[in-house]
Amino acid sequence: MNKNRQLSVLLAILLLTSTALGWTQATAPVTTKALSATERQLVESINLATIKETVNALAADDMQGRGTAQPGGDKAAAYLADRFAKLGLKPLGVNNTYLQPVKFKETLVSPETTITVGDQKLKLGPDFFILPPFTGDENVNGGAVFVGYGFQGQKRNDLAGIDVRGKVMVLREGPPPEVSKEAWSKAQGPVGVIRALISRGAAAIVLINQYTEERSYAESADYLTRRRVQLESDQELPDFLPPFIALSEAAADKLFAGSGVTKAEAFTKAESEDFTPIDLKQSATVTVRLKKGKGVGSNVVALLEGSDPKLRSEALVYSAHYDAYGLSTDNRIYHGAADNALGVAEMMAVAEAMSRAPTKPRRSVIFIAVTGEEYGGFGSDYWVKNPTWDIKQVAADLNLDGMGTEIYGPVKVMVGYGPEHSTLGAIMNDVAAASGIQVIPDPMPEAKAFYRSDHYLFVQRGIPALMILGAPDGPVKTWTDRLKKWSKTDYHQPTDTVRSDWDWSGPRTIASLMLVMGLRVANDAEMPSWLPTSVFNRERGTDKPAPPEP
Repeated sequence: MNKNRQLSVLLAILLLTSTALGWTQATAPVTTKALSATERQLVESINLATIKETVNALAADDMQGRGTAQPGGDKAAAYLADRFAKLGLKPLGVNNTYLQPVKFKETLVSPETTITVGDQKLKLGPDFFILPPFTGDENVNGGAVFVGYGFQGQKRNDLAGIDVRGKVMVLREGPPPEVSKEAWSKAQGPVGVIRALISRGAAAIVLINQYTEERSYAESADYLTRRRVQLESDQELPDFLPPFIALSEAAADKLFAGSGVTKAEAFTKAESEDFTPIDLKQSATVTVRLKKGKGVGSNVVALLEGSDPKLRSEALVYSAHYDAYGLSTDNRIYHGAADNALGVAEMMAVAEAMSRAPTKPRRSVIFIAVTGEEYGGFGSDYWVKNPTWDIKQVAADLNLDGMGTEIYGPVKVMVGYGPEHSTLGAIMNDVAAASGIQVIPDPMPEAKAFYRSDHYLFVQRGIPALMILGAPDGPVKTWTDRLKKWSKTDYHQPTDTVRSDWDWSGPRTIASLMLVMGLRVANDAEMPSWLPTSVFNRERGTDKPAPPEP
């Protein structure tokens, strides 16, 4: 990896907690093919007890949050492998097992990490956190200088007259007032700012964000002080990169104490195109200590062989990630009940119905419970690049993942993620109409859900894929408000647990919809295809990267 490419990785730093641009969901035509007698019988065979049992088992304390490359994750993988075996599904992992081992490396920012500003010591978590990427232990010291947005343009030069080398550069995140957010993002403005500071020898880069109720400092700190996991094969970044630090508002105020200007006054000055750097008149010492290790997690892969002699070499894939955030350093369990024990349970119910059906699908069907999704879809990424089935013979991926909206009540509406890209959209609409389910546009396009789960890793390898979300009848705002509240209090938190007020009929409906969609894919004479209008339209199994997210 060359130096410029290494620096480009840093775009993720500044965009990590940013509000993303939305995408427009098109709708495929509805042809309304009624459920066949066989499909109705299989839908009736979806076992609600299987869904409940699987969710409760995976979300139990003894699974320790099913952490990637942690003992709880291993226990969950063994549990799922045993369930697949009892259904009579064939192992499709390695060495005639259900497991496909994936090697990981992990990094934890140690509590010994400190920042001292003048004579005040800041505390990791409440006052600051270290932004990825992490390169290694750091010991740096330098005078602190506020450089506004760090932007250099035709009318503005926030670095004018400052010797950056050896200094701790303090800057506001985001574009200056004269640059729109859209133009800033398109031009990769954050990368340019960071590259300039690194190339000039900054000792450390401190970002002061404009935290809001929608994206608070506490939420960001919670995520970015957790254990981080990467594929072992991922290249290490070079040690020339300085530490990147995000400060809380209170800690940021301490940086400006003694400078003769408050943070608010400095921010006001930064609004002007004639801004010049402000010497904060105190030094900052940054000590970063990392705990690094290695581990192995596993995808759990099972096969139901197709019944058609010609089509059985092709396979439909069902995917669902079984990992959650595991066990924290202070022994909190991230149970991951809604995200994503529910999705795994729905997939297990589909596997059970298909495996026990008197007539098997024409194509083969693969069930993959993947690990490492919460850290970036690593389990799916590993499988599509190291497939245990010919990747060019994978017909489609149907992914089960979500935030539990299907337990709000009987599912009457659904959202599809990706129907505008392939013929899977027509199948989805057809099955929904035949099942009495209304398909609605994505009510929260700003979340960019299409890009945020395992199906997207299949898309990146040229495989048509789809994910769905189910919700109850009534005003959309009612359930989206409930979802937004839950995402603030329980999403990716230890409190994502099974609740007594869950309506279990919803997960059964989602499993039923996915079952019928899968049957139609598996039994059709032709594999699903990309629509000519899709930006992802290309051959299965190709290594060409997918287009960037809009």
